Amino acid sequence: MADSRDEPLVLGIETSCDETGVGVVRGTTLLADAVASSVDEHARFGGVVPEVASRAHLEAMVPTIDRALKEAGVSARDLDGIAVTAGPGLAGALLVGVSAAKAYAYALGKPLYGVNHLASHICVDQLEHGPLPEPTMALLVSGGHSSLLLSADITSDVRPLGATIDDAAGEAFDKIARVLNLGFPGGPVIDRYAREGDPGAIAFPRGLTGPRDPAYDFSFSGLKTAVARWIEARRAAGEDVPVRDVAASFQEAVVDVLTRKAVRACKDEGVDHLMIGGGVAANSRLRALAQERCEAAGIRLRVPRPKLCTDNGAMVAALGAEMVARNRSASDWDLSADSSLPVTDPHVPGRNHAQAHGHEHDHDHVHELGEENLYS
Repeated sequence: MADSRDEPLVLGIETSCDETGVGVVRGTTLLADAVASSVDEHARFGGVVPEVASRAHLEAMVPTIDRALKEAGVSARDLDGIAVTAGPGLAGALLVGVSAAKAYAYALGKPLYGVNHLASHICVDQLEHGPLPEPTMALLVSGGHSSLLLSADITSDVRPLGATIDDAAGEAFDKIARVLNLGFPGGPVIDRYAREGDPGAIAFPRGLTGPRDPAYDFSFSGLKTAVARWIEARRAAGEDVPVRDVAASFQEAVVDVLTRKAVRACKDEGVDHLMIGGGVAANSRLRALAQERCEAAGIRLRVPRPKLCTDNGAMVAALGAEMVARNRSASDWDLSADSSLPVTDPHVPGRNHAQAHGHEHDHDHVHELGEENLYS
């Protein structure tokens, strides 16, 4: 049996939105998952303010990295690589993480891996349920993304089957929570209220579920508008708004569409399992309905524990460790943030990597440092 110490030890940095996440992973084993959130600073604005998020990342970065290394019980010098979210996400927030990763990688003389936020959300499941099946069908649902993805190789081959054409699922949760005066973020509080409500109380629409609609795309803008108008009509008539029933009925409309399309994609593509990730994957009703429908269809469901569903450094470290294990090329020192990095690019390899010479592994940018290790 191989010594686990032979598996790649990678530190991952995630700053795509309002969470400063730093994780340490050895192979597929999670050693540390440190998070510093600025969500409270955004609550009074009712949503994430990019400039506030960027400044919060600057303040939290070094302490969070130090905390993760201490929790993992490893030295920065022991790392085999540094991985960082290069996109997609908020440009300013991403730049803070990328700059920090480049500084640490350069100082340590370690390879740098700029990775994709969405691919990381898929890869994190390895930390809980072991290596990903190939191919993997993934439903990613968060504040910024609602996507169905098919991955034959998480480090190099991720194919989008469908995505939201307007509001993402998490965004819709935030907006409805705001209309109901429940605060921010909306996902957890609506989930909580919905548990005491009737999901069948109000017949809210299911977007893009008609026979001529795209099979795997999502739309939640119409649902959001329908719920808001229903609430406004009740208030205009001087009637009380049944918050719990509204929350339950709205939530049911969202998770009904998400799970229905995900199961259909699995059947159409001949994939016998489904992985669900992203912040909305922490929703209790989504998990329950997905489990029910997957069991009925003979599909195995893989969903990480809630803490690993939200943005975190562990998911970035997990993908970085997979990059090292599969000898994927490291990124160049001029790696930059790409707020619209496509999911078809699981990572950002160096331009002059060795693929042109018939093989992929190339850490030339590390060796330029020679013996001058700047980190002590």
